[in-house]
Amino acid sequence: MNDSETLKQIVREKYTDIAGQDKATNETTCCGMGAQGGTCTIMSDNYSDLAGYNPEADLGLGCGLPTQFANIRPGHTVLDLGSGAGNDCFVARAETGEHGKVIGVDFTPEMIRLARANADKLGYNNVEFRQGDIEDLPVSDASVDVVVSNCVLNLVPDKAKVFQEIHRTLRPGGHFSISDVVLSGQLPEQLIGAAEMYAGCVSGAVQEETYLDLIRQAGFQNVVVQKKKPILIPDNILLEYLSAEQLKTFVDSKTGIFSITVYAEKAGKSTFKELEVAKACCEPGSGCC
Repeated sequence: MNDSETLKQIVREKYTDIAGQDKATNETTCCGMGAQGGTCTIMSDNYSDLAGYNPEADLGLGCGLPTQFANIRPGHTVLDLGSGAGNDCFVARAETGEHGKVIGVDFTPEMIRLARANADKLGYNNVEFRQGDIEDLPVSDASVDVVVSNCVLNLVPDKAKVFQEIHRTLRPGGHFSISDVVLSGQLPEQLIGAAEMYAGCVSGAVQEETYLDLIRQAGFQNVVVQKKKPILIPDNILLEYLSAEQLKTFVDSKTGIFSITVYAEKAGKSTFKELEVAKACCEPGSGCC
């Protein structure tokens, strides 16, 4: 592949295009890319039963449900990396409540515009969206309690730097839950070299154990894979990049492409105290209720 700045430009251009597509179009392609007519199971997780879900913010680009596993509590400050049109931010907002805060960071100006418009429609004043590179987050040190991300880190050339940035922005005792794409075995060179497959969340993926090692090397502890599922890319998409013979060789190789949701914690004692909404009516006899 090309150098990191070229890769970032590919991602920015592709996701600008995706921002103008509807969910149905994205769901009939691979992460919004590639041939029409097949559905990647990368798209199969269903948000519709989660509190805070807003269909207008769901572009169908995720590979997991990180907010479902993130143990977000009332009053938490939550950071979403690669926030897109705001889907995970709005689900996180339902968990942290009106007294918490949600920050979404995305690389693509058009996605930021969409997300802000969706937040305005919903009337949320504690959800904000910042344009920025997740290798260099526009977020202060030790300022968030929980980080979530959905199918984004595989798009970033320097994944080690992202995990270092997550560690920097989390408060002591904070944690993350991240869904991402990883590999078991080697992809064919034709897939690794395809810009569409990079921007489509596949060729930028690394080996699962390498991914987990990057998390540990950044200083995180209690690293746990919360969920793992295979991603099955339809043959009609793969045949855009592979010959029939190459496709058979790839299938026979048993190379696995997986979505994993990973949890990890930053060391230290948390000073966060969950809001006790039930006590908001003051103590008995205080006369404030």
